[in-house]
Amino acid sequence: MPPPKKPNASQVNVILGSDEARVKETALMLVRSLTPPDAGDFSNDIIDGTADNSEHAGTICSNVCMALQTLPFFGGSKVVWLKNANFLGESGAGRGQDAVNGFERIIDVIERGLGSDVRVVISTTSIDKRRSAYKRISKIANIEVFDKPDTSRAGWEGPVIAMASQKARDMGITFESGALELLVQMAGDDTRQMENELEKIDLYLGERRRAGLKTVQNMVSMSRAGVLWDLGNAIGKRDLPRALELLGTLLYQGQNAIGLLLAAIVPRVRSLLLIKDLGSRHKLNKMNYNGFCASLEALPSTATSHLPRKKDGTGFNAYPMFLALPEAGNYTLEELHAGFKACLAANAKLVTSSLDPKLVLERLLIGLLSKPAR
Repeated sequence: MPPPKKPNASQVNVILGSDEARVKETALMLVRSLTPPDAGDFSNDIIDGTADNSEHAGTICSNVCMALQTLPFFGGSKVVWLKNANFLGESGAGRGQDAVNGFERIIDVIERGLGSDVRVVISTTSIDKRRSAYKRISKIANIEVFDKPDTSRAGWEGPVIAMASQKARDMGITFESGALELLVQMAGDDTRQMENELEKIDLYLGERRRAGLKTVQNMVSMSRAGVLWDLGNAIGKRDLPRALELLGTLLYQGQNAIGLLLAAIVPRVRSLLLIKDLGSRHKLNKMNYNGFCASLEALPSTATSHLPRKKDGTGFNAYPMFLALPEAGNYTLEELHAGFKACLAANAKLVTSSLDPKLVLERLLIGLLSKPAR
């Protein structure tokens, strides 16, 4: 083995992020690309980073240090992969000193120098960025981050749609207008579930390679984001019993009340309000999604400056508003203005008061969805 030298970013790669499926896939593809074609897995040192506790994490780190300082078994080059490390964050096994000191020892070995034929890959869902270890590793490693989008923020669908669209193209699947967006709403931000749903659609289509709205509705399983979307649907349809049922289910499953308000209730009320207000002043194409988008783009900027846009700024975040089109007739504009104000008031109560969160949200839904007496 050549004498050790200071590592460069091409030798050390850290793959991290809350999107566990993408982290695992990216790390695996990277290790395969770094492995010589005729070497096989036996030329690499793959250390499972799943620790039961802090002491176990320390042992894992010792194994990594040993692998970094060991000659390749068959000569040539090798990859040392700390795989699925669960002790680099601030919870679980990562809280103990053995885990903290162990990761520092790995970085000590790397900083002292690696052989030119050694590559390091670390894959993990979380690293505590407050620790000195992260600052040290960030100076010597190429870091790739794959985080799930925040579904409580407007426009979260954009990057998920782009990812799903690329995977669908790779599989030779095309979607009717609005079907891909519906898939994202139902499957949510879970990359692994998205891949599973696309595989189901692929098998179902057979030689037919175009999926419509009914195909997606019949084939795709509801994720957490899908249940949130279903709660939004109940609000749009003004179906109070269904909305209360879904709310109770989500809270029983341990979902956070503020998260439900911001991820399911507020977005749908806002979309209904935006489309109701816009439709009262301008003519919109309601026939299909592409036509709807075109009619939005044709409006003067003074009429659309307040509408939500995609994160990359390429256009409007139109699909939530398109979904709200047939539902806007269930409400008057005055009801939606009052409903949006009620959402703000409910948010303040959840944050500042000691009221039961379930009671706050139930009162909000009853106020929103109850139909006026005739």
